[in-house]
Amino acid sequence: MQPLDWIVILLYFILIGAVAWWYGRNQKDSVDYFLAGRNAGWITIGASIFTSNIGSEHIVGLAGQGASTGMAMAHWELHAWVLIMLAGLFVPFYYKSGVETIPEFLEKRFNARARTILSVVSLVAYVFTKVSVTVYAGAIVFQALLPDTFGSPQNAFWVGAFATVLITGIYTVFGGMRAIMSTATPQAVIILLGSFVITYIGLSKLGGWGELVSMAKANSDNFALWRPLSDPSFPWLGVLMASPIIGIWYWCTDQYIVQRTLSAKNLPTARRGALFGGILKIWPVLIFLIPGMIGWALNQKGIIHLPPKMMGGQIVAPIDGDLVFPTLVRELLPAGIRGLIVACLLAALMSSLASLFNSSASLFTVDIYEKLRPGKSDKHLLMVGRIATATVVALGMIWIPVMAKVSGGGLYQYLQSVQGYLAPPITAVFLLGLFWKRVNATGAVWGLAGGFLLGMAKLTIQAFFGTGPGKISSPAFLAWIGDFSFLYATGLLFVASIVLIVAGSFTTPPPAPEKIKGLTYGSIHEEAADEIHKSWDAGNKLMAGIIVIAVLGMYLYFSLWLK
Repeated sequence: MQPLDWIVILLYFILIGAVAWWYGRNQKDSVDYFLAGRNAGWITIGASIFTSNIGSEHIVGLAGQGASTGMAMAHWELHAWVLIMLAGLFVPFYYKSGVETIPEFLEKRFNARARTILSVVSLVAYVFTKVSVTVYAGAIVFQALLPDTFGSPQNAFWVGAFATVLITGIYTVFGGMRAIMSTATPQAVIILLGSFVITYIGLSKLGGWGELVSMAKANSDNFALWRPLSDPSFPWLGVLMASPIIGIWYWCTDQYIVQRTLSAKNLPTARRGALFGGILKIWPVLIFLIPGMIGWALNQKGIIHLPPKMMGGQIVAPIDGDLVFPTLVRELLPAGIRGLIVACLLAALMSSLASLFNSSASLFTVDIYEKLRPGKSDKHLLMVGRIATATVVALGMIWIPVMAKVSGGGLYQYLQSVQGYLAPPITAVFLLGLFWKRVNATGAVWGLAGGFLLGMAKLTIQAFFGTGPGKISSPAFLAWIGDFSFLYATGLLFVASIVLIVAGSFTTPPPAPEKIKGLTYGSIHEEAADEIHKSWDAGNKLMAGIIVIAVLGMYLYFSLWLK
């Protein structure tokens, strides 16, 4: 890192700090803090959705997956089509119901117990997957770029981890959703610009796109988008089962993402913001996954050197995928540009963490604290929200050391596997709840609680039993469960959750018509239906069409690119 790099990074922090202070000084109540006063425009909403999704685990983790598994994880990054579902099917119910959180919607549709279960599951997921993975990925970059600045690479790792969490936590605590959404657009620009730069320079060093395709064809088994059923990691059937389940949960039912649409000034804006987020979501395959493959190709040619992956003092893979991105930054980029790329990474890390902290505070304050202590003033709830944010910051830092031990399979793949055990019951409850009036509170509780327990059982067994380094191989049936593909496990958990929901619903009476009025597609009254129909205007239809054409085009190209 040269002085010019540090100047660029410092300027970025000054800008973010100034924005957070400016917007944070005007926080009046909890609606301001959590939903930016419900006055956001569609460009801001879409940019915030994109920057909330694109954290350091995407930039670092996707580059690593590109280098080690080629296009296998692209299915998870072609989820732009799911945002059409968010805008078309889910947002109207969320927005018209006037809720501040997604668990609050579950209470309206089912009961308070379903709301509490979803809030607790979401908070557990945020603290122990998203916070830790995002921070760990950012810290890896500090370790690679500043190995001797703080005495040792290990010190650089911890300084990077704690500094970014604390700075992000401070500006989230004081700025709230207004600061997060106001910084979203410039952060999206920085992320896109920085990633385009590294892709362009990498391809220039390699010899162009044709050279990358040629090298990938020679290793088509490791770089293909679709893999045979015999593939141990990404069989095509498992991908088709797991990817949509995780995608619908993440993009359509997770507070972390959906909260942005709830901050819109009206329903058409909320829907257009979700679709604009979908258009931005088209790019990660090209600007995050492709650079990883470029890094692999440059390593094959000897232009850069990627270290092997080590576990327990042994080499377990020829390339440590999580070090691909920082190695590209360190070895390819000139001073100033390198600082811009690091600022790009910080933008991704901070926007993702900030959104996560704020969503966690929303869940705790609105869905748990207000239920325990009703009738509190907005000023009091604002204070509780800030304390909750600070608590999530602290828990995220405490969990960081564990990530070094559990991320052996690559950050991004680890994240998707954990989400594959959390997503199925939530996806099942929301889909059945919206489209089937017969589903009641008992079924929702059975599905959420039972599915969560089954998923956590699989995750726990996977952590201790199996054939990997340090795993326990006896008894054999537990080792088999531990090694069972997370892709197929996600599909089986989804089916099990549906069975539990249906069984629970049919053991008790159906919900009263007045209880579910306006909360399912079969109970919308005529006036609301007309408003929802009009909010899907020509502009929204055009944006949805752009997403469909782009996603189909990318699937077609990358399905055939190695033929």
